[in-house]
Amino acid sequence: MESPLSAVKRPRSFKPKKRLPKDIVGKYMFVLPGLLFLAVFMLFPIGYNVYLTFHNVTVFNIMSGYEFTWLDNYKAVLTDTVFLQSVKNSIVFTTLCLLFQFVIGLALALFFNKTFPGRGLFRALLLMAWMIPLVITGTLFQWMFAGEYGIINHFLLWANIIEEPIYWVSNEQTALYSTIIANIWIGIPFNMVILLAGLQSLPTDIYEAARVDGASKWRQFFAITLPLLKPTLFILVMLGIIYTFKVFDIILIMTKGGPLYASTVMPFYAYEQAFINYNFSIGATITTVMLALLIVVSLIYLRIARKEDEA
Repeated sequence: MESPLSAVKRPRSFKPKKRLPKDIVGKYMFVLPGLLFLAVFMLFPIGYNVYLTFHNVTVFNIMSGYEFTWLDNYKAVLTDTVFLQSVKNSIVFTTLCLLFQFVIGLALALFFNKTFPGRGLFRALLLMAWMIPLVITGTLFQWMFAGEYGIINHFLLWANIIEEPIYWVSNEQTALYSTIIANIWIGIPFNMVILLAGLQSLPTDIYEAARVDGASKWRQFFAITLPLLKPTLFILVMLGIIYTFKVFDIILIMTKGGPLYASTVMPFYAYEQAFINYNFSIGATITTVMLALLIVVSLIYLRIARKEDEA
């Protein structure tokens, strides 16, 4: 005899719908333009640049076969006194620029984080330094640091700080620092905007509790503001190192790497070797060393950021 339950239709077991290959292909078609862009304009140039470092490519043999040189280009670069000087200059340039850009940018961010009449106008005026093309900025600072007619010397002579004009951009002792001052002025607005955004995102109830407990302004700054700004600071330092380490145009406009390589940084030395001396392999080797240094810095940043997330 048939059971009444046997007449009830049993639900069919659910089977996930198989995704058709055309659906997968369609989705990958959306990212294909981006992948092609990365391959053509990033991966291929980097790969070809590394390829040049293992060959002897100059203007004389660029149309003929390249001679494979193993690691000779790296040996030549790492033992070159001018390259070592450019590494030192790049480290000094990057360190001083980041230090003063951060300190002044943080001070301005704390100032503009307060409410007062005309805050938006003054903040917009400060952003002009970041919006002006670097060619114009470099030319302006070159005129300001001019020996006999520059406004810097005019002010220092008027204030009796110096007795005779200083040729800032053509002096071996001051050329690099002249470009550092120019680049600091350019980078302050960027640091101010990033830090101001970080300050405005901080919770206000913590500061109210600190004021109730009697914490001073300095105590609030070091115990609350800086620790909460730590993620923003890491990103800002990382971006600052990458951007400042590859600065080229300010050096080209103001000093052209001189005098006597006193203001030559790594990007400018690579440009000089590749497009002035037409030694493309040496120029490619210098840029590859720069890339390796920046990759190391990026890995250090990622490691620190991962520890912060885990903590």
